[in-house]
Amino acid sequence: MSFTEFQAPANHLIDTVLPVRPAMVDRGSAERLKPGMLDGVISSGSAKAMVLSERQALVVEDKLWFGEAAPLFESLQAAGGPLTAIYLGRTLADSSLSAQTPIVLFVPSEPVSPGVAGLPSGASWAGFREVAGRLGAMDTALFVEASAISNWHATHTHCPKCGTPTEIEAAGWVRRCPRDQSEHYPRTDPAIIVTVVGSDGRLLLGGGGPLDAKNYSTLAGFVEPGESLEQAVVREIGEEVGIRVTACQYLGSQSWPFPASLMLGFTATTDDVEARPDGVEVTRARWFSREELQEAVLSGEITISTRLSIARSLIEHWYGGVIEDLQQ
Repeated sequence: MSFTEFQAPANHLIDTVLPVRPAMVDRGSAERLKPGMLDGVISSGSAKAMVLSERQALVVEDKLWFGEAAPLFESLQAAGGPLTAIYLGRTLADSSLSAQTPIVLFVPSEPVSPGVAGLPSGASWAGFREVAGRLGAMDTALFVEASAISNWHATHTHCPKCGTPTEIEAAGWVRRCPRDQSEHYPRTDPAIIVTVVGSDGRLLLGGGGPLDAKNYSTLAGFVEPGESLEQAVVREIGEEVGIRVTACQYLGSQSWPFPASLMLGFTATTDDVEARPDGVEVTRARWFSREELQEAVLSGEITISTRLSIARSLIEHWYGGVIEDLQQ
């Protein structure tokens, strides 16, 4: 069923889910446990490497730049400062890279300028939000994965039990404490993100910041210890806008590792008609019919989430089609 054919029912949950996007990378969870695996991949002659520095990737003409892993590793090491190397996996589809290409991530401890240490002079550093809308599926997947694992390494350098600096193992996917031998794995923080639909079929969107701001989106929040996802939906919606959820349904997810979130998308129903923003996380809340939402976006009265985010997918899932943006 296409979006244009779909019309959301007014008083019960949507019975479809967001489409599953295929994996672009085989992370090789068993392969990376072999001793010396990462060194072997780097020196194989077939591996490509991307570079990430201060949460930015090296980009050339709206594509991630990939260098030959072995010579790039040597040139970055020679430039000075520690260099973290992490195995990202093998590509599963053809793109600018051939399928089954091993991909390694290099993270210099100090910023490196394009044109030195084996980096092309025509490249530039860019954050994910700057270029994600122009990247292909493979580049997007690798950028997200690289951001997630590098953010974890940057913030988990010491053992949480004894404070000893940890050592990297398993090709970059484990940190071990040399003192107590405890193993530490990459962290992902689950967060629910929800479209709230009233009994009349209208959608509730909210926003933070100034009362006259134009941005509106779905409601979201982190899952607390001991909660189920559904309990988190009920609690967050109640806390943020004072709405009582009568039912909810999982629709899909999106990794958002900036720094470490996994967004779990839901749609929820309510019989309530009055939203009461908490004034902290949500300062504005407003109900929209489909016609009202499209008109408000096209007129510039409001802005909604970009198509980079699951929030936009959830909104358009409720809408039943593509919401046209205001052309600047």
